[in-house]
Amino acid sequence: MKPAQITRMISPPLSWSEIPWGEYYRAALEQQLAPWWPKLFGYHLLKIGTLSSQLSTEKCGISHKVSVGVKGDNLQVIADPCCLPFAAKSVDACLLAHTLSFASDPHRILREVDRVLVDDGWLILTGFNPTSLIGLGKLVPKLRNRLPYSSRMFSMMRMQDWLQLLNYEVLYENRSQILPWNRRGGLFLGKHLPVLGCLSIIVARKRTVPLTPTALRERSQRASWRGTVGATKSFRKRSD
Repeated sequence: MKPAQITRMISPPLSWSEIPWGEYYRAALEQQLAPWWPKLFGYHLLKIGTLSSQLSTEKCGISHKVSVGVKGDNLQVIADPCCLPFAAKSVDACLLAHTLSFASDPHRILREVDRVLVDDGWLILTGFNPTSLIGLGKLVPKLRNRLPYSSRMFSMMRMQDWLQLLNYEVLYENRSQILPWNRRGGLFLGKHLPVLGCLSIIVARKRTVPLTPTALRERSQRASWRGTVGATKSFRKRSD
């Protein structure tokens, strides 16, 4: 497995139209995320990256939306995603639409997002699926230096592992757009072979209580229960 952090810089596209069939990708993502926007609540939604700023979030229950990125149109804040100019636990939801695909250090961005997110805050990640037709394009020498093949592609399992380490609960994960050149993405193939979808989508929430109790915590809980039962028995004997 290749390391997540790399030294070379990847120039992200300034719009979906710069990516071949990019408008199809944007439409597919908006369709997949449409049922989730009304479920989000809070005061602030942070859209990190130029591609994130161009996704429609009109149905989102959070009214105040801020787009942040290094450069591009429709950005309210110019800043590096690795160093967000926001206080800790001040943002209710973060959208990273293909932000990690053009990041040299995705771990650092996720840690920074985790810092600004409130407890039980929402995190939405999208990216390109390596086990797809776009992933196969990286094997072709003439294509690997062009968009979208030049982007970084992380598997769904790998991104879920990153989120699990940060104690996030994945509520939804899906792949779509099997045929990148098709406006509808190949609906028939998507129903039977969703694993080959070019787009990966994850919806997760930040949790404060560990999702998997540790063995030490379980032993301490059992010990406390034994002590309570023993104290109850001794109290009954004395009462008799």
